[in-house]
Amino acid sequence: MNQNTQNDLGRLILRVALGALVLLHGIAKLRGGMGGIVGMVEAHGMPGFIGYGVLVGEVIGPLMLIAGFHARIGALFVAINMLFAFALVHMGDLAHLNPQTGGWALELQGMYLFSAIAVALLGPGGYSANGR
Repeated sequence: MNQNTQNDLGRLILRVALGALVLLHGIAKLRGGMGGIVGMVEAHGMPGFIGYGVLVGEVIGPLMLIAGFHARIGALFVAINMLFAFALVHMGDLAHLNPQTGGWALELQGMYLFSAIAVALLGPGGYSANGR
């Protein structure tokens, strides 16, 4: 296996894993309704319609990542979504460790954010709908 094939395979694995895992959160929001997210956004002084942006970051972006269709843009959608999640939900845990495991309390959210940034910088690779 040559270096380009390995790089493309690595990018595919990163894209599909990130996309699938974030998409599950989006599906849960589609099933459970958007009221909680809209209320949270409004409680922070923003218009409620901004809460629907979570569907871009947790449904559209992940689907773009999985398909490799404009994956850099999809990754940016996920990264922006995660920044909103940090700001609206997780700011109080930013400097905390998990008392049971010793890891960062926001390690999952951090992994989503930094994986999305990596895909945005690296691109989708050759195994994607519209290539590099």
